[in-house]
Amino acid sequence: MKWTKLGKVFDPTNHALPNDCLEFAQSPQTLVMADRVRVYFSTRQRDSVGKYLSHVAFVDFDRNMQDIIGVSNHTVIELGGLGCFDEHGIFPVNVVRDGDRVLAYTTGWNRKVSVSADASIGLAISHDDGLTFQKHGKGPVLSASLHEPFLIGDAFVALLEGRYHMWYIHGTKWKKFSEADPPDRVYKIAHATSDDGINWQREGRLIIADKLNADECQALPTIFQRDGAWHMYFCYRQAHGFRQRSDSAYRLGYACSHDLVNWERDDGKAGIDVSGEGWDSQMQCYPHTFELDCRIYMLYNGNEFGRAGFGLAVLDES
Repeated sequence: MKWTKLGKVFDPTNHALPNDCLEFAQSPQTLVMADRVRVYFSTRQRDSVGKYLSHVAFVDFDRNMQDIIGVSNHTVIELGGLGCFDEHGIFPVNVVRDGDRVLAYTTGWNRKVSVSADASIGLAISHDDGLTFQKHGKGPVLSASLHEPFLIGDAFVALLEGRYHMWYIHGTKWKKFSEADPPDRVYKIAHATSDDGINWQREGRLIIADKLNADECQALPTIFQRDGAWHMYFCYRQAHGFRQRSDSAYRLGYACSHDLVNWERDDGKAGIDVSGEGWDSQMQCYPHTFELDCRIYMLYNGNEFGRAGFGLAVLDES
């Protein structure tokens, strides 16, 4: 793999976003349309007590992925009501076209007391080509279970030969690395399948080997097929110190599979890394790959988890 970076293509601070959101464009995810590419992302609003709420917005690009046609000026998906799993935010969201409707798999999160947050995966459905989404009920379609007890989220869904496949993350533990610091989360990538996109059967195992240590955090898998194989990109980091130290912050990882079951990780073949300076010099995170006009592109966030927007790279297949 070898990627050519095309630079940062969207900065949320240059646009008027709905819900009084002023910064962050995290986890960009695409819906390819006939005349444009719609990129959904999560942005942030300060609530009445000064804490963040995460909202879904979108930006429409021309199919050259450089010229912006417009930015959403309305609420795309409503947050949950009092006590709901998505009361305090939706981050991230993954969209997939399914016939004449668009499915949005949301990661809804809510604040907790002993740890910072919990998360589950919800479903919302659009019948207006992705302009607005209505929730498929108030609860999640995938949440904590007996063997996956924490933090279910980061869905990437693909419809393959009539069956729905979901790659997602689940928390394995919360851990205090010092008495002075709050608990940090540890999470790994897993896989589930479904006949209807609503009821999911979990595979029940970790599918990506750790590189850093047993407490490595793996997030936001994204999948594409090329040259007879399946390719997965994701981001990974240390569980502690990732906000203070660049060498502990998110980097992009890579794995390959020939059967969608067994994955061989080899980050040395990822073909993309942090830049020497600039907006993605301290971290790379939240990748999303997609095909457009027979080329494979990757959207991703850089420093500060996407506070200043997202960038684009294209796979070099020469």
